[in-house]
Amino acid sequence: MIQIGDKMRILLIHSNYINYKTKSKTKIAEEIEEKQKSMRFENSLVVFTAVEKKDEENPKLVVENAVKEIKDVFFKVKADNIVIYPYAHLSSSLSSPDAAKTILKEMKKALARDGFKVERVPFGWYKSFDISCKGHPLSELSRNIVVEKSSEEKEEEEPSKFYILHDGELYNPAEYTYQSSDMEKLVASELGKMESTGEEPPHVKIMKEKDLADYEPSADVGHLRWYPKGRLIRDLLADYVYNLVTDRGAMPVETPIMYDLGDEAIKGHAEKFGERQYRMETKNKNLMLRYACCFGAFRILSDTFLTWKNLPLAIYELSTYSFRLEKRGEVVGLKRLRGFTMPDMHTICTDLKQSMEEFDSQISMCAQTGEDLQINYEAIMRVTDDFLKDNRQWVMNSAKKVGKPILLEILPRRKHYWICKMDFAAIDYLGRPIENPTIQIDVESGERFDIKYIDPDEEEQTPIIIHCSPTGSIERVIGALLENSAIQTEDKPPMLPVWLTPTQVRILPIAERHLDFAFNLAKEFKKNDIRIDVDDRQETVGKKIRSAAGDWVPYVIVVGDNELDSKEFTVNIRETQEKVIMDKNELIERIKAETNGMPFRKLPLNIKLSRRVQF
Repeated sequence: MIQIGDKMRILLIHSNYINYKTKSKTKIAEEIEEKQKSMRFENSLVVFTAVEKKDEENPKLVVENAVKEIKDVFFKVKADNIVIYPYAHLSSSLSSPDAAKTILKEMKKALARDGFKVERVPFGWYKSFDISCKGHPLSELSRNIVVEKSSEEKEEEEPSKFYILHDGELYNPAEYTYQSSDMEKLVASELGKMESTGEEPPHVKIMKEKDLADYEPSADVGHLRWYPKGRLIRDLLADYVYNLVTDRGAMPVETPIMYDLGDEAIKGHAEKFGERQYRMETKNKNLMLRYACCFGAFRILSDTFLTWKNLPLAIYELSTYSFRLEKRGEVVGLKRLRGFTMPDMHTICTDLKQSMEEFDSQISMCAQTGEDLQINYEAIMRVTDDFLKDNRQWVMNSAKKVGKPILLEILPRRKHYWICKMDFAAIDYLGRPIENPTIQIDVESGERFDIKYIDPDEEEQTPIIIHCSPTGSIERVIGALLENSAIQTEDKPPMLPVWLTPTQVRILPIAERHLDFAFNLAKEFKKNDIRIDVDDRQETVGKKIRSAAGDWVPYVIVVGDNELDSKEFTVNIRETQEKVIMDKNELIERIKAETNGMPFRKLPLNIKLSRRVQF
């Protein structure tokens, strides 16, 4: 397979195994460790590679294009790992040894950054090898890696334009006077001007310390185990979104988590996400795990008889779970996962005018979630240039609904299925955005999935679809809440909204003789749907108070002899750091006022702290 020309040549073999053993060094051999002299790899995609002279002109692009081809084949053959094998015999126009080594090393680095298990066979050594090819149709492939980008890729490189949109006026982000530091940080991130510190976001430590969630070591990276308190918060948030969308008329559904890539519509939609997919093969099918609820929702809608009288029509699903094979280096805490819970609402609209009306309504809904969750959102509106030209005044008016300046991105052309999109982002402790609610006007999926409705003239029409996640993934919401709490520590005690706090009231009996009174008092709060527990441990009051503070309990009651007689209590209020005298009814009414309209679930833990385990 000698290639005479100016392109990198690679030969890809899907192997049962490959063994190699170094025999002797050449003058250009790299120094290696003893273990690298002889190795074996099972179920590997072996990439025999020859780097050519032409590749030296743009090594970065060569690496980028080679990695793209390797990943494409890797996902198709379902190998466990990648082995980069330098193989000069594929070409008669080789690059310099230094250039070849650099390119091969960078290929390994790029693949490793994307989460692949990859090895590189030593360069410049005479080696013997033994390889077993699997023998299926894709087990032997060759590729030419070009140095130039395709015309399509060049077109895609045309950059977006960014502006600050404030009261109908556009401002240059570099010249704008920011009133919000969060907005300034969001703009810096979107424009690529924010450098990563490499620090772990504070919420990762908090979620572990508070027994909410932790990494599951026996699963794939990016999958979590949830403990009772964390599960409670997730369930409350799920209830919250359910109530939010059903109050607006959305109909809840449930759909499968895996789909057949033999379905052309699903395959076409899935290709938009490239390699960020979990795929599996059965005897007869090539399947993928869903990365959103779109597939199931669209298939329901394509099988439903719809008329213009039914529209707009919304269906809703809480995906437990959705799956995205995110890059290993980007998977961290609750911010970016490979398995996550996504509230997904899809609204079918007759035409663009109706979809724009629904879009406006959903802006208000998404903004409301920020208020209810006590999270500050900054907004980005993304539109194609054509859409903006045709609907400029509507864009300006929609932006005003956010109630503050937003970032406007103008795309030179449509690259995705949407023509208009609004994203809301919280800013974490390190100044980086956490994407939360999103709304999108989809002009492609209706046709792709053959969704139709009958218009007033009894003609079939293709609808426009609005995608909306009112909060973003539930895990990201919790991440944003915890990051917000880390910011709070600078000027006030960290805490969650009272309706989301696992223990809303804690009673601290001073002595054993106060226990019966404490438990009877707790019953009164439980009757009023308030999560309460009793610290019945044989500890000092001071230690119990510190423990309640560590659990972020909003209201703490100390019960002693005086409380037995007076029926009034000194209540420690976490938010204000005040101590207020009140009776049980006053505290109950206060909590009811704070949690009004929010969902409630019972405490999933033993009411006695002495009976609890530490995860």
